[in-house]
Amino acid sequence: MSQLVVRNVDPPLVLALKQRAAKHGHSAEEEHRRILEEALRAPKKKSFVEVLMSMPDVGLDEDFARHPAKTRTARKKN
Repeated sequence: MSQLVVRNVDPPLVLALKQRAAKHGHSAEEEHRRILEEALRAPKKKSFVEVLMSMPDVGLDEDFARHPAKTRTARKKN
């Protein structure tokens, strides 16, 4: 494994890291690794269902109904 040294970190930031680590029950070093991994890993791709469920409700189904005069088969008949 590679090692990473971070220098010149503001003391309040170091304190926040240590507090966050204590809250999660592990060392500041482990917390640092987890933060880096979370920030730099590719996000999990959403499933098709998740994408559909995230779409806002924009109206009733009737608002999007096709009218017979505007369908392809109606246009071809003319």
